[in-house]
Amino acid sequence: MYQLLNDLSIVEVSSFVASPTAGLYCAQMGAEVIRVDHKAGGLDYDRYMLTKEGRSLSWENLNRAKKSVALDLRSGEGRELCVELAAKTGQCITNLPEKSFLSHAAMEAKRSDMISVRIMGWHDGRQAMDFTVNAAAGYPLMTGPEEWDPETALPISQPLPAWDFITGAYSAFALMTALHNRGVTGQGSEMRVPLGDVAIGTLANSGTMAEMLYRGSDRERLGNAIWGAFGRDFQTKCGTRFMVAALTPKQWTGLVAAFGVADGIAALEAELGVDFNAGDRPRFENRHRLFDLFQAAAQTYDYETLSGRMATEGCTFEKYRSHHEASNDPVLVTQNPLFGPSPANPSGFEYPATRSFANMPEHEAGNPAPAPFLGQHSEEVLAEKLGLSSGAIAKLIDAGTVALSDENADYRNR
Repeated sequence: MYQLLNDLSIVEVSSFVASPTAGLYCAQMGAEVIRVDHKAGGLDYDRYMLTKEGRSLSWENLNRAKKSVALDLRSGEGRELCVELAAKTGQCITNLPEKSFLSHAAMEAKRSDMISVRIMGWHDGRQAMDFTVNAAAGYPLMTGPEEWDPETALPISQPLPAWDFITGAYSAFALMTALHNRGVTGQGSEMRVPLGDVAIGTLANSGTMAEMLYRGSDRERLGNAIWGAFGRDFQTKCGTRFMVAALTPKQWTGLVAAFGVADGIAALEAELGVDFNAGDRPRFENRHRLFDLFQAAAQTYDYETLSGRMATEGCTFEKYRSHHEASNDPVLVTQNPLFGPSPANPSGFEYPATRSFANMPEHEAGNPAPAPFLGQHSEEVLAEKLGLSSGAIAKLIDAGTVALSDENADYRNR
C-alpha cells in the first residue's frame, strides 16, 4: 500500500465486482475506504468460492485494506446512519440504484459539495452484469476457431469479468476527477458510470465500431490469431503450446531468427510477391501461409530450446498456463514485487496478496493489508466520523441497527 491518499475518506456501499474494485484501488493508494454493508452481509458476502469455514475468497480480496461498518440497511435508522456517514466523509462510491435511499439528492441535502460515483447497469436504468453487456457488445461472437460456421457457431463468453474491472478502474478515475474539480470550484459532483456504456464505449474507442460500420459486416473469427498483425499460438514437438506476437519490426525479425525460417520467408516472399518486412498488412493478409511455416518450424524444437532462442532474439511470447500454474509460477508471483506477504486474512488462509498495480520506485509500497471482518470497524467509524458516544452506539447495537465484527461467526452452521 502507498500512502498517497491518506487524507481521503470514502464511503463505499456496494457489492459484487465493479464497485468494490473502485474502492480497492483507492484503498491501495492509502485512502480510508469505509465499506458499509447490511449487518448480515451484502449480496456478495457469500460469493463463491468459499473456504470450508464459509468465508468468501472473492470478498476477501476485493475488500483488502478497507474498513467495515455493518448496519441494518433495511431499517430507516440504519439507512439514515449510512447517508449521514457518506455525507460526513463527502465521497461515496456505490452501485445501489439512484432511486434507493442512498440517492445523490439525499446525500447532497446534507452536504452541498457531495461527490458520489454511482456504477449502473445501462444508462437508461436497465440492469446489467458483465456477462450480459459483453454479449450485447458482440465480443462472444468474435471468439472461437476460425473454421466455425458463422451461421451455426455458438458464442463463447469470456470467464474474466473484464468490464467489471475496467468499470471499477474508470470509477476510481472519475472520483479523482470530481475531487480535483471540487478543489478548484468548491462544487460537488454526481458521477454515473454505466457498465454497459463502458463496454460499448470501449468498442467505439478501440476503432472496432468504426470498422464494423465501414465494412458493413462482422469481422471473421480468427481463432487465436491477432487481428491485423502477426501473432498466434504454436505448439512445439514436446506438446507445449505458446503465444507469440509481432507488432514491431524488431519483434518480427526476432521471430524469424528464433524459428530459423529466414529461407522459408524469402521463398514465400518470392512466390507471393510481397515483402513481409513492410509491416503488419502483408503479414496479416498472408497469415495462413506464414502460420504453416512457423508451425512446421516449431515442431522441430522442444519448448525449452525454442523459448531460449526467442528470449535471445528479444521476442514477445508466453506459454499457456492454467490458473493454477500461474498462481504457482515463481516469476509471475513469488519473485514479483507486486505481491507481498500474506496478511491476517479473515479466512485464515495464507496466500500472496497484491500491492498497488502502480509501481512507484520513489515511494515505499508497504505490505498488503487484510480485508476486514464484517462490522469490524462499526464502533470506531461511528464514533470518529459521526461523533456518537459509546452509550449511543451501545443503544444502536442493542436495537440491532448496528452490528459488530463477525470474526467468531460459525459459517458452517448457517
